[in-house]
Amino acid sequence: MSLRSTLFAATYDRMSRKNEEAGVRALREGLLAGASGRVLEIGAGTGVNLELYGNGLETLVMTEPDTAMLKRLQQKASEQAANAEVVQAPAEALPFEDGSFDTVVSTLVLCGVDDPSKALSEAHRVLRPNGRLLFLEHVRSDDPGFARFQDRMNWLNRLVVQCNCNRSTRASIEAAGFTVTQLEHSEMPKAPKFVRPLIVGTASA
Repeated sequence: MSLRSTLFAATYDRMSRKNEEAGVRALREGLLAGASGRVLEIGAGTGVNLELYGNGLETLVMTEPDTAMLKRLQQKASEQAANAEVVQAPAEALPFEDGSFDTVVSTLVLCGVDDPSKALSEAHRVLRPNGRLLFLEHVRSDDPGFARFQDRMNWLNRLVVQCNCNRSTRASIEAAGFTVTQLEHSEMPKAPKFVRPLIVGTASA
C-alpha cells in the first residue's frame, strides 16, 4: 500500500464533499433508485453509494482494487449495510461467473481504471441478458475546443486525483455491446472547469 494511495483514500470523501452537496449526491440517488435484483458495484471506493441503495435488493456485491480504499469500504459496509459483500478485485478482472448480476453500477470509476474497454467488457459479461449498467461518469466534452483543453489539462488531473478527465465514456459503453437507453448530461459544479462534464444514465446489455 503506497503512501499516495493511503492519503488519497483518507481525503477522498472530504475532497468530494462540495460536489456531492452541490448536486452529485442527488444524481447518485436518482440513478441508484433503478438498481434491482442482484447488484454489483465496481470501483466502490470508500462506499459513498452504500446508504443510497434501497432495501429491496436481492444481493449487493461491491468491488474495489485499492487496499486503502478497500479498508474504508469494509468499515462503512459493516456500519451501513451488513449484508453487502465486499470483494477486492479490479473492474478489468471480475471474479464472477457470466450472467451473475441483474445490475452493474459504475459511478466515477471509468475515468480511473487502467483499461475502460476491458472493464466494460467485464461488466457486460457478468450481467444477465438485458441486465442494466447504471453509470455516472465525468467525461470528455462534446465541444471540440473544450475537449482539447481537457487533453491539455489531463496530466494535472491524473497527478492530483489519479483519473482522466478526457475519456469518451459513452462511446466506450456502446463499443462494449451496451445499448444506452437513458442519458442525462450534467456537471460536477464545484470541480475545476475541465473536469465538469458529466453523464448519468442506463444501458442495457
